[in-house]
Amino acid sequence: MTRMTTNLTKPISIKLLFAMLVVTIGAEVLLYLTRYSYLASTFYDAMMVSSFFVGLKLHPRISSSERFRLTKRQHVLKFTGAFLIFFLGSTIINMYSSNIFNDFNADYDQYVQDYTDMQMDVVEQKPTADDSETKAEPVSSFFEKVDAIGTDLYTDALAGLEEVWRLAYIILLLVVCKKLFPNRWASGKRDLFLMMALFLTSILFGIDHTLDSVEPWGVKIGAIVTFANMGLLFGLILLWTRSLWVTVLVHSLYDITATLSWYYLDSAVDLMALAMLIVHVFLLILEKLNRKRALQQLETADGVQAAE
Repeated sequence: MTRMTTNLTKPISIKLLFAMLVVTIGAEVLLYLTRYSYLASTFYDAMMVSSFFVGLKLHPRISSSERFRLTKRQHVLKFTGAFLIFFLGSTIINMYSSNIFNDFNADYDQYVQDYTDMQMDVVEQKPTADDSETKAEPVSSFFEKVDAIGTDLYTDALAGLEEVWRLAYIILLLVVCKKLFPNRWASGKRDLFLMMALFLTSILFGIDHTLDSVEPWGVKIGAIVTFANMGLLFGLILLWTRSLWVTVLVHSLYDITATLSWYYLDSAVDLMALAMLIVHVFLLILEKLNRKRALQQLETADGVQAAE
């Protein structure tokens, strides 16, 4: 990890520093303002889209050189493995939160129920129409359904880009630690700073999930702890995979399947995890067979050279 922290704290240009501050502090301010303004919500979504380009600049700082040697199969294995780890971890976190934070659990379940009912009520409303409008009703109904869930899926896809926010915060915190504690940094004991940055960003991740609404403290504390644990899990996946984009995809896909479970199929997340497990096991078997074949070819080549 020492090499990772060294890469993360390489010199930062003024433009990149400004962009990182915008997608961290600026995004948090906009997120807070969304409780008062729909326009702030629109700007927040635009901020998430723009963070993609910041991520392009930050990804090389965390990615290891091994990525240039990984095959497509190995990249997919890393993604499916990361998704399965998050699924297992989030399941444990949700079980813990449902038992410890009853107020948050009840409030969240009620929010999901009320929100989905409201969205589906809009779709089911039948406005008065003449015969010509009635003929176009199937098309209209289709787009009403798309609008009802499409906005949520779009927001879920953008949610994955919150991992750019996390990486930017980690880099900023490490740079500050490097400046404030030069002797400890020079001694090579930098893993402590990285773990501290991971912990702090996880706490911020939990707090940020309470900024857009006003809730009683019993609900708010449960939300902070639950989402902070989720954030810690995403952070560990980021450090393990050393891939910003794998973490972004895991985050987005999990949120998308969770939304689908709200509207259509309660077990959508479980089914997605099962599909990921099947793909992971299948590719893992292929990878082992490929390595075994390569080893046999190497042994055969060594045997031929020895005979010569």
